[in-house]
Amino acid sequence: MTKVREATHTVAFVDEYCAQYRALFANIRHFEQFTALHLGLLAETKRKSLPRLAKTAKADAQALHHFLANAEWSVEDLRAKRVELLLAALAERPFILCIDETGDRKKGKTTDYVAHQYIGNIGGLANGVVSVNAYGILDGTPFPLAFRVYKPKSRLKPGDVFKSKPQLAVELIQELQALGFRFSVVLADSMYGESWDFTHALHRLQLLYVVAIRSNHVVWLPPGEHKRYNRWHTFGRVFADGSSTPRFIREVVFGRRKGYRQRFFQLTTDPVRQPPETTWYIVTNPPGKIEQTVGDLYGWRTWIEYGFKQAKDELGWADYRVTDYHAIERWWELVMSVATLVALESPAFTGPDPATASSPLLIHPHWDGGPGWKRTLNNLRLLLQPYVCACLLFPWLRVLPLPHLQAGLADLCALMNTVHPVFPT
Repeated sequence: MTKVREATHTVAFVDEYCAQYRALFANIRHFEQFTALHLGLLAETKRKSLPRLAKTAKADAQALHHFLANAEWSVEDLRAKRVELLLAALAERPFILCIDETGDRKKGKTTDYVAHQYIGNIGGLANGVVSVNAYGILDGTPFPLAFRVYKPKSRLKPGDVFKSKPQLAVELIQELQALGFRFSVVLADSMYGESWDFTHALHRLQLLYVVAIRSNHVVWLPPGEHKRYNRWHTFGRVFADGSSTPRFIREVVFGRRKGYRQRFFQLTTDPVRQPPETTWYIVTNPPGKIEQTVGDLYGWRTWIEYGFKQAKDELGWADYRVTDYHAIERWWELVMSVATLVALESPAFTGPDPATASSPLLIHPHWDGGPGWKRTLNNLRLLLQPYVCACLLFPWLRVLPLPHLQAGLADLCALMNTVHPVFPT
């Protein structure tokens, strides 16, 4: 029986993270391509096309395309393993669950499920592909959970069933609950907040939520009842970095209270002028006196727009160059896997830099030990730099061998390999 060779090594923390998925790939070359894509997506390369990723990770672009489009591996198994790692890292800790859709412009009509539809990134209608996404926030760190592609009625394939975005969101929440995730609260924007099916499902699932509604949202009242505004309350909006700023909140009461837990609030930065860009309306269901807590909770909704967008832009969510959804789904799951790698190495999961507490790397002028997903990403990219530089210089070093440069790069890469990830076991 032929012994399977070991995979080619890259950078220790990438190799050790990817090693947890090794059993999903029967072919060692497919596992190497899986690792190379993680390294390339994580690196500072802009516009993550496969040729650029191949240069960054010293891989073959055609092999990477084959891995993405045709290689025998299961995206469902990959997702299940990633979820298993997250569950182990969370250790039953509850977190904020965010629901949002994300859209990216795509030209032409050949890409599966592309249509002229609302694209959140540009705030208007355009040709593109849209997905509904679920991700968590733990101590200010966002981490990816799951996604569903939105299939417009005009682009359904045989066997497809049309589902609205709120319906897809409910499916995601039910799936995550069944897997064992625990939510402290669910946050979503007005598309979901104004969907009765969505909020009713959250009630049925006994989940707390804070969701947006538009200022012109209509609530039908029985004859003789009317809408009234309670007085403004001031609260300190506390941000992820610990800073605080004054905000104002008041409850909007529709008719007589009848024991129904759903309540409406208005938040603003200026209760006199109520500027549209900093005035929000929300509907929520936590009981009791919640003016302070609900204001802070809703403040986290900025992560719906910012947290996942940050990961998308940095890791190449929209940079796929394939048209079949089978391959697009694989690309998105790979991006989520890389985002998970970053999240699991953040202080929210590991504590204050245990992997590098005594390392000389801490004196690098660009090393940042503070909290936050982006800081962790930047630190991990510093660890990749020597290897990526070696890969980019490799063609020149074959033409013009420079022993001192080669030895120096090898020493730098060896130093980076002394840093090991802190992943749950």
